[in-house]
Amino acid sequence: MANQTLQQWLDAYGESHQNRTNKLIHFVCVPVIFLTVVGLLWAIPVPEVMAQVPGLNWATLGLLFVVIYYARLSFTLMLGMLVFSLLCVAIIRSVELAGLSVLWSSVVVFVLAWIGQFVGHKIEGKKPSFFEDLQFLMIGPAWIMNFLYRRLGLPV
Repeated sequence: MANQTLQQWLDAYGESHQNRTNKLIHFVCVPVIFLTVVGLLWAIPVPEVMAQVPGLNWATLGLLFVVIYYARLSFTLMLGMLVFSLLCVAIIRSVELAGLSVLWSSVVVFVLAWIGQFVGHKIEGKKPSFFEDLQFLMIGPAWIMNFLYRRLGLPV
C-alpha cells in the first residue's frame, strides 16, 4: 500500500473499524497512544549537543518527521496533526513540571490504551490494520483527525 492516497489509506483503515464500540474505543485510545509515544520519546536522555538547543529532544525531533509524513498526505491534515502534536508536548511538559515520571506515566497509559485497542478489535471481530502494514500506525491518528475535520466541515 506504499503509494496510496490519503483517502485510500483512510478507507482501508476504516474497513476494520466499523463497529460503533470499536470506533469509540479508538477515538479515545488512538490519541492517547500518540500522546504516550511522545512521552516515551521525551523520556529518552538526549546527547549533550541536543540538550544545548532549547526544546530539542527525541520527542520533538520525532514529531518533526511525523509532521513531514502527514504533510505528504495532506497539508490540512498536517496542520491538525501539528496542533495535536503541540498539545501532546504541552501535556508531557505539564506532567514533567508536576514532578511525575513521564516515562512511567507513559508506559502505564500506553499499555492500558493498547489493551483497549485489542478489546475493540475483539469486539469488531477483525485484526488491527497495522498487522497488514505498519504505516497504519500513522494512519490511525489521521483517521481520527479526518473524522474531526468532517464534523467541523473542514476539508482534509
